[in-house]
Parts: sequence; structure tokens; C-alpha cells
Amino acid sequence: MRLIDSHCHIDGPRFDEDRDEVVRRALEAGVKAMLNVGTGSPSEDSFEKTRALTEAYDCVYGSAGIHPHDASEYSEEVEERIRKVIRSSAKMIAWGEIGLDYYYDHSPRDVQRDAFRRQIRAAREEELPIIIHSRDANEDTVAILTEECSYEDFRGGIMHCFGGTAEMAEALMPLGFLISFAGNVTFKNAGDLRDAARVVPRESLLVETDCPYLTPVPHRGKRNEPCFVADTARFLADFYGESPDILAERTTQNFCGFFGVEI
Repeated sequence: MRLIDSHCHIDGPRFDEDRDEVVRRALEAGVKAMLNVGTGSPSEDSFEKTRALTEAYDCVYGSAGIHPHDASEYSEEVEERIRKVIRSSAKMIAWGEIGLDYYYDHSPRDVQRDAFRRQIRAAREEELPIIIHSRDANEDTVAILTEECSYEDFRGGIMHCFGGTAEMAEALMPLGFLISFAGNVTFKNAGDLRDAARVVPRESLLVETDCPYLTPVPHRGKRNEPCFVADTARFLADFYGESPDILAERTTQNFCGFFGVEI
């Protein structure tokens, strides 16, 4: 099985004591690459830590952006810092995660929407794809992405840890978005999410961990890590009625084709 974890956060403190072992376990599980998403408060240095990980591990790629939780901290200075980090390495391959989170509302919704639009436009200037976080904000997310991304040279985007509806997926895939499923698709109460998965063609599908969060069945209760993306892939393969190896290879090809990388 050849896999890619299309969204993880191994730069965080929960991996400080065993990061080398985490990467080793991922490689042993067939995870050939992972995209570490450098996000969060600018004071946490996640952007720079992510870039350092891309240098330390051949299998790690990176992105940088301001999460909607921290939209209140977005500024021209922070934007320039993100641009500088991304420009400093060919392995920094996306802007994100960015978007809207109306579940926690850690930043005011109008501030979230403003930071979202500004980062989409900055990514366009940098000719980068975008990684989207959307929680309880389906309507506004679709509206903003439709308005901001309907241009000819849009590099595309990833709806990370997809938690929206089938209708949301169907609205965004024609714009150039891939739909990425995390461990929560394996949860018993995730029937609506699996309904959305039914409408996603294999050529638009990715898998991820979003680790250390959303640990898939059968590892619930443990810290999530990239090697567990194999469990999500096996679950989806069974759900779709196909071989895990075929689904893993398809999602790997999707990632490589989308970002123009060779694994």
C-alpha cells in the first residue's frame, strides 16, 4: 500500500518527544509522504517549524496559513511572514489551512471572512493552491470560494477534513477542489459524512489524519499520527467496495498530480 497523509500537524508539541519515531512508523506503514500544515497563532512559530520539518525529512512537505481560529491576528505583517516562509522552500507547496469556523467562533465571523478572502488572494499572487478548513459554515464557505476562485488560472484547493454535505462537495469539485477525508469518517455517528463520500469520485479523493486529532477507528483514544491514515484508507476502500491498495494508489496519484510532485 502506497499512501500520502495529505494533512497533518506533526510540528506540534505533542510530537516533540518522538517525532523521528512517528515519521519512521509512517514510512513503515506505507506512507510515502505527508503534508504538514503550519497554522495557528503567529506567535507559535508553526510556519518556521513546518519549513524546518521539510528540511529534516525527505518525506515531509509543508504549507502555511492563518487558521480561522486566529483570524483576528491576521495582518499585512503576518501575511508577509507567510509569503517569506513559502518562498524560501520548494517543499512549501500550499497556502493554508484557511477558512471559516462557526462552531467555535474564536474570531468574529466578519473577521474570519475578511482574513479568508485576503489569504485566497495572497495565494493567487503566489500561484499556490489553498487548503480549506470549514466547520458549520457551509453556505459562506461555498459562496466565498465561488466568488474568489472562479478564475482561469486557479491552482485548485483541498477541502481538508471534509465535514460538509454532499451538495457542498458537488458545488466545489467543479471549481478544482479535492475532497479529503480524515479519521472521523470512520466514526459510528458519521452517516452524513459517508453520504457525502458517496458523491466524491475517486479522482477527487484524498485521505488524511489531521493528527494529532480525529484518531480513526480502531485507535480511538490514542494520539493520532500519520501511520493511521492507512486505517482511514482501508475504511473508505471497504465503503466503496474496492481494494485498499487501489484506493491508496488512487489518492496518492491525486496528491502527486495536484501538487506536481513525485513520490
